[in-house]
Amino acid sequence: MISLLAKNITAGYGGVDIINDLNLFVNQGEIVVIVGPNGAGKSTAMKAMLGMLKLSKGSVEFSGNEIDSMLPQQRVSLGIAFVPQNQNVFTGLTVEENLEMGAFLRKDNIHETIEQIYDLFPILKEKRNQNAGELSGGQRQQVAFGRALMTMPKILMLDEPTAGVSPIVMDELFSRIIEVGKTGVGILMVEQNAKQALNIADRGYVLVNGKNRNEGSGKELLENPDVRKSFLGG
Repeated sequence: MISLLAKNITAGYGGVDIINDLNLFVNQGEIVVIVGPNGAGKSTAMKAMLGMLKLSKGSVEFSGNEIDSMLPQQRVSLGIAFVPQNQNVFTGLTVEENLEMGAFLRKDNIHETIEQIYDLFPILKEKRNQNAGELSGGQRQQVAFGRALMTMPKILMLDEPTAGVSPIVMDELFSRIIEVGKTGVGILMVEQNAKQALNIADRGYVLVNGKNRNEGSGKELLENPDVRKSFLGG
């Protein structure tokens, strides 16, 4: 079942379109990766779907309903969560307070979800009373990831989740992403580490100059000669 669908979306900044006639979709429980060169419009596409940018053309649907007129916070309440690349934790709050902030729209008991996140990221339980500003980059990413999961999303958007982390932390984050996908959450991820991301992806899109260049399963894109030559180092 398709949870998130972007149809011929065009958007940008200051009247200049960065993405043009872009099409993509994410199914329930599916990991979808957007890759491509710097400046291709990967993060712009994600922000347009979240409602952080106004579309000049096209539409975005969530669970079969058009959501173009909705504000970002309204889309979050529907079940779309977003983890930005930078400034994605409250540095002056503890790890647990950061997680609690992720549940600000919820009216039910959040403690079971917090425990589930601690099971997913054991280091966060160990550091639950430590300020997020004191954590390593990889640990901050886990806090941001966990805070987004506190909304109990149907779609989780991740913008460069492994940026600036070590290869070991990257592998761990990708493993957690796979685990979350198995729970039925659809994941849309923008990622510079294209080869590693496509290895865990059910499907992927290659963006060039704001347009769809290639799409297919992660395996198909990894084996595509054009993709390998242009983005995967041969």
